[in-house]
Amino acid sequence: MVNNETEPPRLKGWLTMSLGLLAIVLGGVWTLQGLDYLGDGLMSGQTVWVVVGGVLIAVGLVLVILGMRRRSSGQH
Repeated sequence: MVNNETEPPRLKGWLTMSLGLLAIVLGGVWTLQGLDYLGDGLMSGQTVWVVVGGVLIAVGLVLVILGMRRRSSGQH
């Protein structure tokens, strides 16, 4: 059957997890730049980017966990 209504969607939660992974990577880059581990730039050596990056990493982890829960709840 092509339109099997009883089968759960296979891609459930993928967008949430993808956004979470993107937030983790971006937060990691911002944190490393704020700690002055990455090259010269406007964000290098500024404590505010360490904090913003850390918060973004935490948000990313929450999104990944929510996406994983959504995927596992959709499977039987």
